[in-house]
Amino acid sequence: MTPTKACPVVLRGEGTATEILAFVHPLAGRQLVKGTIEPGESPAQAALRELAEEAGLQATVAAGALGDWPSGFRGQVWSFQRVHCVGPMPDGWTHACADDGGHVFRFFWHRLHGAPGADWHGVYVDALRFLRDALGPQRVAR
Repeated sequence: MTPTKACPVVLRGEGTATEILAFVHPLAGRQLVKGTIEPGESPAQAALRELAEEAGLQATVAAGALGDWPSGFRGQVWSFQRVHCVGPMPDGWTHACADDGGHVFRFFWHRLHGAPGADWHGVYVDALRFLRDALGPQRVAR
């Protein structure tokens, strides 16, 4: 199973209060950052690039692979990569992304163990479930 998409996972908090970085796409609802792994690029490199492109964030390094997941969506296999960002993280912000003709994404923190609402695309609901299982009860530094 070769991953085709990279999903940088930015977390804050700990235990059941752990939050994951997410955003609102103006046409497609609430999502996680994710993008195509380019030829010659590792999943970790793609995760760092996608985080910069879609969220405007710089990450120090990919902190570890959390697993590959066959999403069932258009044959995509997602590689989840834990990343640590440079500097303090705001509670929310917007970022203009050049993808798909340009969109403004609104970023927020979603409680990892909380139920996603109806405005989450189904594949991301399943991705959150995969991440909860992959991360287990581990503690996450803020």
